[in-house]
Amino acid sequence: MRTNGWRAEIVGGAIAFFARAITAVQAVWTGIDPTRQRQRVYFANHASHGDFILIWSALPPRLRRQVRPVAGAEYWEQGRLRRFIGSDVFNAVLITRNAAERTNDPIAQMAGALDDGASLILFPEGTRNQTDEVLLPFKSGLFHLARTRPDIDLVPVWIENLNRVLPKGAFIPVPLMCNVNFGAALHLTENETKAEFLQRSRDALLSLSPAAKVTP
Repeated sequence: MRTNGWRAEIVGGAIAFFARAITAVQAVWTGIDPTRQRQRVYFANHASHGDFILIWSALPPRLRRQVRPVAGAEYWEQGRLRRFIGSDVFNAVLITRNAAERTNDPIAQMAGALDDGASLILFPEGTRNQTDEVLLPFKSGLFHLARTRPDIDLVPVWIENLNRVLPKGAFIPVPLMCNVNFGAALHLTENETKAEFLQRSRDALLSLSPAAKVTP
């Protein structure tokens, strides 16, 4: 919940400006109208802590104000600065990754944010991909959210190059052009199994990567 409104607005604007200046980010919309005022879950590949910032910065300002990232509580609740950025600036839905330590159901948290009128940025791999694989297997959260709120548009988003802008362990970003590719919206179909839906969603995301090959 935001508590430092005007400070958060100023910092959010500065972060968006900085992200766009460093990456010259280009938003590419395929099969979806960015100006339509619809609730969406933007689900993306995940290689950096800056991923949701880049997606957020690439959105039109009118949409940006309604979007909340889903992020790991363990990271964004460490220290006053991270808490301020995660909670006040981005109003993130903070999920405890360790199931044994949870006091809230992650699907209920995300569904509650949708019910409040927000859109979400979600990373279905569940963690940053620091392997040589193009995309890690999807966790089941995207399926359960789609089943819980079937009318919400699920939009695949492929982020290009951000792992090279902010590589693991780096504190100073390297200026490099990034694209954020938005694909056509998906919905869970009748009688579609979890495995089928997650594979279809993963394939839709991979299809937005110029270097990736969609596997059956």
